Amino acid sequence: MLLELTIQNFAIISHLHLSFHEGMTALTGETGAGKSIIIDAMGLLAGGRGSTDYLRQGAEKCRLEGLFEWPKQPEFQELTEELGIDQEDVLIVQRDITQAGKTICRVNGRTVTLASLRKIGLFLVDIQGQNEHQELLQPERHLSLVDGFGDDGFKAELLHYQNAYQEYRNLEKQVRNIQENEQLYVQRMDMLRFQQEEIAQAELIEGEEENLIEEREKLTNYQKIVDALGQSYGALSSEEMSSVDGVSVALSEIQSIAHLDQAYEKITETIQSAYYLLQDAASDISRQLDNLELDEGRLEEVINRLETIRQLKRKYGESISVILAYYEEISKEISESAYTEGQLEQLEEQLTAKADAVWALAEQLHVKRREIAHRLEKEIVQELNDLYMEHAQFEVRFANGKQLTATGFDSVAFYLTTNPGEGMKPLVRVASGGELSRILLALKSIFSRKQGITSIVFDEVDTGVSGRVAQAIAEKISKIALNSQVLCITHLPQVAAVADYQYFIEKAIQEGRTETRVRQLSYEERVTEIARMLSGAEITELTVEHARELLALAHQ
Repeated sequence: MLLELTIQNFAIISHLHLSFHEGMTALTGETGAGKSIIIDAMGLLAGGRGSTDYLRQGAEKCRLEGLFEWPKQPEFQELTEELGIDQEDVLIVQRDITQAGKTICRVNGRTVTLASLRKIGLFLVDIQGQNEHQELLQPERHLSLVDGFGDDGFKAELLHYQNAYQEYRNLEKQVRNIQENEQLYVQRMDMLRFQQEEIAQAELIEGEEENLIEEREKLTNYQKIVDALGQSYGALSSEEMSSVDGVSVALSEIQSIAHLDQAYEKITETIQSAYYLLQDAASDISRQLDNLELDEGRLEEVINRLETIRQLKRKYGESISVILAYYEEISKEISESAYTEGQLEQLEEQLTAKADAVWALAEQLHVKRREIAHRLEKEIVQELNDLYMEHAQFEVRFANGKQLTATGFDSVAFYLTTNPGEGMKPLVRVASGGELSRILLALKSIFSRKQGITSIVFDEVDTGVSGRVAQAIAEKISKIALNSQVLCITHLPQVAAVADYQYFIEKAIQEGRTETRVRQLSYEERVTEIARMLSGAEITELTVEHARELLALAHQ
C-alpha cells in the first residue's frame, strides 16, 4: 500500500506531499489540473520510462519519493534478498531525474538499476488507464492471468513442471552439444587418452632427471676418472717413494727434536695430521678404483631414459613436475567427461524418457487449466452482468502447441461477445472504449484478489459511461478496494461518492507560474465538489441535495 508520495520539481508541481490511506481514494478536479501528473509520478516510481520533459522549467532535477508498506509476497522477499535490500516495515522508493537525462533510483537507500526498480514496481503499483490495457489485449499475457487464478495446488504443480522442464532442456542441450561436436569431442578424448597413457608409461619420478644426468656424466667419463684416481693413488702410495712414506720420514725426524722447542712440537702435530689424512685419502682412492667398472649397457639405459624425458618435456612441459601436473589435469577431464563409448546413446534414451515425462506433466497442467478457465469464465460473466453487460459471454480459448515451453504446451486467448447473435471474437477486436473499461473492472475484480498488488490506480477508466452503468462501475471499484488500496482519477460523481477519501486537485498561479495543488476534502467540501461534478459550473440547491444523496447511498 502507498502511504506517502512526495514530488519535487515535476512538470507543473514544485513541491507536493500527499498521505494516502487504505480503501478507495478518489482524485477529482478540473481537466488539466494535474491529476494525471500525479499518476505519472507513481508510474515512474514503479520503474516507468522517464524523460527530461518531466522536469519543471528551470529545475536542475526532479525528485519523486514513495513510502510503501513492505509487500508480503514471498517472491518479493526473494527479489529484495537478491538485490541486497534489507527487509524493513516500509519500503522507501526514490527516483531522481537530472537535466542531463540521468536517472538515479534508490530503494531503502540502496541504489538499484531501472530494470530492478521495474521488477520491484510490479509488486507495488498497478496503473490502469484508459489507454493502458495492454496486458488484457495481449494474448501472450493471458496464460499467466489464467495461471494466476489457480490455487496453491495448481501453482505447486506448475513449479514441479517447470523444474522438470528445465532438467529436460539441460539434458537436451548436453545431447545436442555432443551431437554437434561429436567428431571433435571424440578426437579430443582420443588425444587426451593417448597423452595420459604416454605419460603414465614413462613412470616419471620427481628429481630423477638430475640423478640420471649425474650418472651419465660418470659413465661417459669413465676413463678419465680411472686415470685420475690411478695417478693420485700412485703419487700417494708409490713403492719407490710415496707421498705417505715421505711424510712418515719427515714425521719421524721432527719428532726427535719436538721436545727442544714448542715450535717443533707444533710442526710435529701438523705433519702428523697430514699423515693420517693422506693415509685415509689413499685408502678411499683404492676403494674407488676397486669398485669402478664400466657398464656399457647401463650407459645406454641412462641415455635412453634421458631422451624419453626430453621428448615428454618438449610435448607437455618444461620439467617433470609440470608434466605430472598436466597428467593430473587431463586425467580429471577424462574422468569427468560427459562422453564415453555408448554414452551418447544412453543420453538420447534418457532424453526421450524425460521428454515423455515432461509431456505427461504438461498434459496434467492442461487438464487443470481447463478447470481453472471454466471457473474464471463463470466469474467474469457474473462480474460483467453486475456491470449491466447482461448478454456478454466470455471464453478462454486454448490452442495446444506442438512444442513444450516453460509453461507447458498451452497458449490461451480471451474471447468475448457483448451482443446476442454475434460470434465470439478476440477481446481486442470486440470491446469499445466503454465496454473495455467495464471488462477491465470485471477482470480486476477477480485478479486483484489473486495478484496481491498493494495499490491499484484507475486513471479515468470510467470515461464514456453514465447512469446506472456509472453507478455499477463505482460499486465495482469500491469492491476492488476491499482487497487492495485503490486510487481513482474520475470525472463521475457516482465514483467519487463511493470513495472513502477524496482529494481535490487544482491549478493556481503563484508568482507568475502555474502550480498544481492538492488537498483532502472534508465532508462538506466533498458535497460541493460532487455537486460541481453533477452540474458543471453552476451549483444549485438541487445538485447539492443530489450530492448529499449520493454520499449517503455510498455510506449505506
